Amino acid sequence: MSADIKKVVLAYSGGLDTSIILKWLQEVYNCEVVTFTADLGQGEELEPARRKAEMLGIKEIFIEDLREEFVRDYVFPMFRANTVYEGQYLLGTSIARPLIAKRQIEIAREVGGDAVCHGATGKGNDQVRFELGYYALNPQIKVIAPWREWDLSSRTKLIEFAEKHQIPIPKDKRGESPFSVDANLLHTSSEGKALEDPWEMAEEYVYSRTDSPLNAPDEPEYIEVEFEKGDPVAINGVAMSPATLLEALNTYGKRHGIGRLDLLENRFVGMKSRGIYETPGGTILLAAHRGIEQVTLDKGAMHLKDEIMPKYAEVIYNGFWFSPEREMMQALIDKSQEFVAGTVRLMLFKGGVHVVGRKSQNSLYSMEHVTFEEDSVYDQRDAQGFIKLNALRLQLLKQRGKITEPPSHD
Repeated sequence: MSADIKKVVLAYSGGLDTSIILKWLQEVYNCEVVTFTADLGQGEELEPARRKAEMLGIKEIFIEDLREEFVRDYVFPMFRANTVYEGQYLLGTSIARPLIAKRQIEIAREVGGDAVCHGATGKGNDQVRFELGYYALNPQIKVIAPWREWDLSSRTKLIEFAEKHQIPIPKDKRGESPFSVDANLLHTSSEGKALEDPWEMAEEYVYSRTDSPLNAPDEPEYIEVEFEKGDPVAINGVAMSPATLLEALNTYGKRHGIGRLDLLENRFVGMKSRGIYETPGGTILLAAHRGIEQVTLDKGAMHLKDEIMPKYAEVIYNGFWFSPEREMMQALIDKSQEFVAGTVRLMLFKGGVHVVGRKSQNSLYSMEHVTFEEDSVYDQRDAQGFIKLNALRLQLLKQRGKITEPPSHD
């Protein structure tokens, strides 16, 4: 714990935990606190965060709408790679942390801050993601992680601290909260408490971004998503900004119960955790992007992307967004997207999203070559030499086996 910190920029949600952290910083470090609240599309009113910060004596308050930057510069580049962690997770929490860290560092530079602070616990991934971002962007910055420093080790102690300092406590936070929620425009993540037993099915009340697939419309809905250079730009012929488009996909996904995931994942810090994720728009976007790549991307490029994708996903999950390896992979991915343009038609129905059509001016699909009818572009006899050349090493292996086969003792 450093005693020479004069001004710290706190990632501030306005909730109970970060409000306690705010007061704790003032008491323990005796420093000036600047609050930063990012609107990433979490769907909450942010002005209460301003009022609470003012009530706690904060003079410099930053509340910023980062939704367009979030989707344009973080979500869309990630989706160009069809990024999925451990086969299922669309990285909704992971991809938000680099942007928050970047703005904290920028604000610290603007206001003359010498430290930054986050509210992530010492057990989770977010502490790593925030701090790797901080140090990548400012190697000299001081980082304060209260959950690794203070002695407020239980909910009871947190409540007592809040009451002592007259910090407003939401009624539902006085007892054991059923689970914790993190949200942004891409997804909602629910973890802990009532969700900790991986055998117990999550109750319906856990889900806030999606209607139950059981109650979804009994008729399918069809939409068309248009792409340019690997990014979606329009739905049903209507051009939209990145954040507006993702929000529209979220609305479609919610109505049809799309994007629910119950996952037991491997955290970077070593333990397993259970999360309930809702990514309605992202699930639709992933299917649509795969669909347009099917018709525009060369086999070699597509397979190479699929090979590096798990590594790319792990890099983002672990918090290395600003690393050279992520930037190198991003350059490869973006190069592959130069001709990924066109339109994908999707069917949304009862929790599922299905590609049912795709077209592109850059299509590599040739009906002349694949037709079962007579054609003049493909000589089927050419396949004989192709097969023989590919079979050659298998034949040689088999012949060697016969030569070295031990004699029979029959």
